[in-house]
Amino acid sequence: MAHHEILLLKPIDGLGGEGDLVRVRAGYARNYLLPHQFAVPVTQANRRHIESLKTRRVERESKELTGARELAERLKGVAVAFAVKTGEGGKMFGSITQGDLHAKLVEQGYTTVEKKRVHIPGGHVKTLGKHEANIKLHPEVTVDISFEVVSENPIVEPAKAAEAAPALDKDGKPRKPRRSYEESAAPQRERKTAVEMILDSFGPDTTADKVAAAGDDDKKNKGKKKKDKGKNKGKKE
Repeated sequence: MAHHEILLLKPIDGLGGEGDLVRVRAGYARNYLLPHQFAVPVTQANRRHIESLKTRRVERESKELTGARELAERLKGVAVAFAVKTGEGGKMFGSITQGDLHAKLVEQGYTTVEKKRVHIPGGHVKTLGKHEANIKLHPEVTVDISFEVVSENPIVEPAKAAEAAPALDKDGKPRKPRRSYEESAAPQRERKTAVEMILDSFGPDTTADKVAAAGDDDKKNKGKKKKDKGKNKGKKE
């Protein structure tokens, strides 16, 4: 692709300043730089202006540096605040961007600050509170500023756990609340075993051995009755 050598008359970001000889694409020079008088073709006549352009450049850069330092001092005391809508727990709807911060600065009269010079870590903020940003006013001057994000409506606290939606089982039905250990153990303590119930029926002085003996006697009596019944049946026949 064809390139042209041109002489810059004005500073161009990423390219150079006045008095610089640079090579650019022919289309860029023909369609943008030359028509807008940011540069001129390199000729013997134009070369004579290089020194004067460089002198003018030094004066401009010195003036810009002084202006950037003065602006940085003013920006250090700037107070910027954003009032935003919030939901439950102070959660923001949307975010504060670098464009929003630039617009606030312009509202306060800082019209010379370029939007592209404003930088918020992460590009935006989504939480309430105090935040930091920096503005690169000049290659040698960067200023840090702070801004506040507050809720324009009363903050609603998150719902309590008791008011939260109930947990669901695998069938999508609300789970029954778990009983505490005390609640689960109470019925257990109130139940009596079969042996304890038998002991109670025999009286307070009855022991397990006596109950067992009573059981053996009962079995013997039942066996004797069956034997007598068999004998009677034989006699009838």
